[in-house]
Order: sequence, then structure tokens, then C-alpha cells
Amino acid sequence: MPRPPTPPGDFRTQRPATHPPRPSRVTEAVRRGYDAYTRRARAWTAGYQERGGRVYCGAGCFACCNMPIRVSLAEALVTAQALTEGGAARMEAHARRVIQNARTAPSDDVYVERHRREVGYCPLLDRATGGCSRYDVRPTRCRDTFSALPARYCEAGAWEQMTRREREAYRREVARTPGTDGELHFIAPLEHLSEPIWASAAKAMRAEWGVEAWGDFWVLTTLARDAAFMAAIERGDARGAWRAAKAAGLAHPTVLEVG
Repeated sequence: MPRPPTPPGDFRTQRPATHPPRPSRVTEAVRRGYDAYTRRARAWTAGYQERGGRVYCGAGCFACCNMPIRVSLAEALVTAQALTEGGAARMEAHARRVIQNARTAPSDDVYVERHRREVGYCPLLDRATGGCSRYDVRPTRCRDTFSALPARYCEAGAWEQMTRREREAYRREVARTPGTDGELHFIAPLEHLSEPIWASAAKAMRAEWGVEAWGDFWVLTTLARDAAFMAAIERGDARGAWRAAKAAGLAHPTVLEVG
């Protein structure tokens, strides 16, 4: 039977075999990718704004911080290295809500909707300031998601709450806004600029471990501190890693892929 979720605020059932992950060639590849993305994104954004484009994202805006995020284990390790014990506990509590949603959601659409409305905001978000408390180690998807339209379009339920006329107006606005893909209001070139990070992470994981692990940001960041899971990963044992994640109550195909 699956282990019941840890009650909020009660971490007595946490596994003792956890540890902050050590820096490695895998994490160094990710950090180099982050640095390269920052340089390229700044240059592209400067040119975009000179041409009249506008980026609506800024300090204090967190309308997208309740979206589900897919990452590599390589990226999750970078975040896990920066967590305090308290931060890791909050990350695990969030991961267990993610798992519960994955186990019960009847479809991908429901999974995403419930993640935004019920699983809620990332525990790294400082709600008082609207900023990320681990901004320097935030994952790729947090780095490359920029809006070319006001933040109200990023909020949970924004599309569902629009009338038919408002949806038509949205489509027209997106179509004539430079930098979008013509369908959604997010700035597509900035997303594409981040693709080398994913490629570098995949290559580094294969070279270092012989396996790759991908999935939910909060689940993988929690597993990155799990000694049994990481021992299996480091010896290239995909099945052993899945068994360790299952023993930790953090294995589900929606949020974890190892192979």
C-alpha cells in the first residue's frame, strides 16, 4: 500500500537517509548552461525592447509560480544543494501534494488545473516580496518563461474565465504581438534559448551515470537528497532508483521518468 502523505508541518515520518547532494560534473554542466542562458537572454531582450517589444514579467510578479514544472535531475540537484533543512522539508511537503494530485487526477488537464489551484505556489516563493528565495538556482522553466502580455493572462483559470469575445480578442492580440508563437502570449525565442541547458543536462547525466532522470521539479529536488535514490542513480541502476523513489512514496509515471 502507498505510504500516506506526511501531515502538513509534521516531518517525523521523513526518512533519515537524506543528505545535501555534492557538486559534480552534472551540476557544473547545468550551472554553465544557466550562465550562458543569462547572457544570451539579456542580449536578445535588449534587442527586443529596442524594436518596441515589451516584457511584462518583473520583480514581485508571481502569477506563474503555481504552474507544474518539468526538470532534469541535473537541475534538481543544483537546487537541492542550496536548500536548508527547513527548505528541504517544505519542498518535500510540496512534492507529496504533487504526488497525491498525480495519483488521483483523471487527465493531464485536471492535473495541471489542480496543481495550480490546490497544490499551490512553489515553497521557494516568498509571498511577502513576490520573489524567489532561491532565485540564483531556479530551474530552466522559471528562467525562460516570459510574458508579452499583462500578468492577468498568466493567472490560473484566466482562459477558462474569458468569454468567447474575450478569447477572440486574446487570439488577435497574441497574433500581432512580436515575440510570441502566434498562439500563446509567452515569448517563444526566450524559451528556445534555454533548450541547450536541457541538452547539456541530458548529455552530462548519460556521461556521469549512464541513465537520465526527468520529472516534477519538487519531486526530483526531494529525491536528489535521498541517499538510496541517488546511490542507485550513480551506479546507473534505473530500476533501483525507481524502487527507491517508490519506497520514499515519490514514484508515479506522471512526475518521474528514469531510464
